[in-house]
Amino acid sequence: MNERMRRLWAAEEAKALGYGGISVVARATGLSRVTITAGLGDLQALEQSAGPAWDNSRIRCVGGGRKGIVEKDPGVLEDLRALVEPVTRGDPQSALQWTSKSAEKLAVELQQQGDAIKARTVAKLLHELNYSLQAPRKTKEGRAHPDRNAQFEYIQRQLLRFKRRRQAAISVDTKKKELVGDFKNGGQEWRPQGEPVGVRVHDFVDKVLGKAIAYGVYDVLANQGWVSVGVHHDTAEFATEAIRRWWHYMGLRIHAGARELLIIADGGGSNGSRTRLWKVCLQKLADATGLRIWVCHFPPGTSQWNKIERRMFAPITQNWRGRPLMNLDVIVNLISHTTTRTGLMIKAQLDATPYQAGIEVTNQELAAVRLKKADFHGEWNYRIAPRKL
Repeated sequence: MNERMRRLWAAEEAKALGYGGISVVARATGLSRVTITAGLGDLQALEQSAGPAWDNSRIRCVGGGRKGIVEKDPGVLEDLRALVEPVTRGDPQSALQWTSKSAEKLAVELQQQGDAIKARTVAKLLHELNYSLQAPRKTKEGRAHPDRNAQFEYIQRQLLRFKRRRQAAISVDTKKKELVGDFKNGGQEWRPQGEPVGVRVHDFVDKVLGKAIAYGVYDVLANQGWVSVGVHHDTAEFATEAIRRWWHYMGLRIHAGARELLIIADGGGSNGSRTRLWKVCLQKLADATGLRIWVCHFPPGTSQWNKIERRMFAPITQNWRGRPLMNLDVIVNLISHTTTRTGLMIKAQLDATPYQAGIEVTNQELAAVRLKKADFHGEWNYRIAPRKL
């Protein structure tokens, strides 16, 4: 059917349904209520005349009509994403996101940037970007740091600067430890009816298989990731080794001309802002790669807003939901086969190195690190330059 025939057919169906028919047909067909209403007008004109009340020679070609905002202005999606990213919150275990800015305010800001867009269209684009409206939920984050939002904005400016200069930028973190073996894993998967996978009743750690420690490296600009699966301790050495492997196997090819690397990390854990060993290991990483390393830490209590949580760890969790993580090979395989509609690609590798916990770093070792603190919160933001060999 051409455009006019579809409009008349939809109008006939709506007319036959009676009251509420326009809404029902619109939901079922995807046609707008305006189109169906226009079809009803055409039907009425047709009934009142001997022939059609329009020019049959003028039928719009397929693809004709007013183009969508994204077709007319391809940059509007990036403009919208740039507005909501600095204030976006996400649940690490959920694929959905929510933003604290209203569609009306976002539309006004986009209009000020030169994008001709309305609030209703902004809401539609936000849904396409996988955002949703959600009610607030209380969480125990403790007292918020007074410069928390300022640090978010600082990180975003650094990220945009690295993107503009075509340097590498990654988001890093350790995923929650997973029990290895025939243990229950949250979620469901399709199986023959009445044949669920049998798992252990109690979740006691298997002394032979232990737990899997997954340290992730998410390339923010390339939408690619690396995961090192460890079996011993989550230490700064393990974390920086994961970053080194990412650079060797993925980053060096993607960012061939890069001379600098931005690392966005949480404020605690193996890559914490107060961890001496983290800085010493970063110096070794800078020496090995020749990269000048910039580090930005999230303020205390805000680790869930790290990009790697929702862009890489959430899809991984969705991919292995409902499946027992029987052994380390299964874990590595499931991580490596995680993809998203946005083109996410992940590589994973087992790191069986027995990293030692509790390594003490002396003042002399820390002083040897070529570290320079930023003017704004130098305890969170700093850079480490490679030593000349």
